[in-house]
Amino acid sequence: MSVVLSTASLPAADRRERWHHAVSRTFIPLDVRLLEDDPSPGSIVSHRLGSLQVSQVQAGPQVVTRSRRLIARDGKQFLILTLQRRGSALKEQDGRQARIGPGDFSLSDSSRLFRKKVQDAFSFTSFHFPREDLRVRDEDLRALTATAFSGREGSAALVGTYFARLAREAGHLDALAGPQFAATALDLLALLINERSGRFTPQGPETAAATLVRVKDHILRHLADPGLAPPAIAAAHFMSVRYLHKLFQAEGVTVGEWIRTQRLERCRRDLLRSPALGHGVAAVARRWGFTSPSHFSRAFRAAYGMTPRAWQIDRLSGEGTGDGTGDRAGVGTRDTAERERPGGPARCP
Repeated sequence: MSVVLSTASLPAADRRERWHHAVSRTFIPLDVRLLEDDPSPGSIVSHRLGSLQVSQVQAGPQVVTRSRRLIARDGKQFLILTLQRRGSALKEQDGRQARIGPGDFSLSDSSRLFRKKVQDAFSFTSFHFPREDLRVRDEDLRALTATAFSGREGSAALVGTYFARLAREAGHLDALAGPQFAATALDLLALLINERSGRFTPQGPETAAATLVRVKDHILRHLADPGLAPPAIAAAHFMSVRYLHKLFQAEGVTVGEWIRTQRLERCRRDLLRSPALGHGVAAVARRWGFTSPSHFSRAFRAAYGMTPRAWQIDRLSGEGTGDGTGDRAGVGTRDTAERERPGGPARCP
């Protein structure tokens, strides 16, 4: 559901107060000073994806300030990622100043003073979320506020592209998938911050096995999350995606193959528990992170030699020629199932 706030229908004289109220209501309490004698109309369109609020904003020249008075009055700590789409903004926080141009993005922390000045008409997308949702160290975050992350190259471009696409699709995501995609976005942002902070350090062979066990445990606890992917997994463990792939290469599989195998194993097990023959195949697939029934069917057939429904009929009718364990999907099946609780994807530790 979208929330739309606009001053377009108001006389220019009434727009200042209404815009100030709209900005503070949508984001956090802020002081807003419009720079035009006759303020241009402004609009904010917002969507909620779990704890992440996505807002499309456009307006005229203005200065926005987060003062000590407002910080003391509000007390809550939020982070704001701003993706500039049109115009440029001059941002200040933590002793730094940066100009954010179209395609770039920046971070602001509501718990400390910040200021933003925009001298021309602008539009941007804002992502507003609680500080505790971003698993990075405080000192690393503080070092990167009021910093321009380029949307044209490198890791920042990959992260910015994901956030931009998430904003475009925010109004079309269902209530269950939306928060999961939002969580993936924050995992990617954490990965970028850790990369910029130099948190990725090489690990010796004596620690690789222990790290792989920890990573696998994380994957098993998040199998139900459709957004489970190498960038999010790497971010949760403060490692690069390249190093994550290297860990699995030692076992002769890719990260994606191992995830798919584990999901298929859980789906196959649950198909035997379905209360009615031929029903619940799609529900079982969704339960373990498959969003496309056709993709699930193809993956299942490639692994077990028959479609999910045919396998279910064969096993439940008692006419199967085997117990379903001797197949081609045995990679990684030594992991126990005691961590498999798909009652909704847990957030990364």
